[in-house]
Amino acid sequence: MSYHPAYTMAIICAFGGAAGYVSSKSIPSLTAGLGISALYGAGGYLIKRNKNYGHESAFVASTILAGSMIPRAIKNKKPIPLALSVLSVFVGAYYARKIYEFRVGV
Repeated sequence: MSYHPAYTMAIICAFGGAAGYVSSKSIPSLTAGLGISALYGAGGYLIKRNKNYGHESAFVASTILAGSMIPRAIKNKKPIPLALSVLSVFVGAYYARKIYEFRVGV
C-alpha cells in the first residue's frame, strides 16, 4: 500500500496550486501545483498497478517539490511552504527507501 502517500501528496499539491491561484491569481502556482500533482498521481497509479517506475516517479515529484519549497520556506517563513517542504522531504525519503529495498532486495 505504498501508493497512499503518492495519492495524498497529489491531492495536497492540487489544492495548494489552486489555493495559490485563488489567493494571488498566480498562474505559475496553479501550473506547478497541478503538474506536481499529476506526477504524484501517475506514480501512485503505477505503484498500485504494480508497474515499473512508480516509486521513481513519486520520488522525482518529491525532489522537485522539495527543491522549490525549501528555499521559499527559508525565505518567507510561512506555514504552507514549510509544511510542503517537510512533507516532500519525508515522502521523498520514504520512496527513496522503497527504491533501495527493491533494488537491493531487502
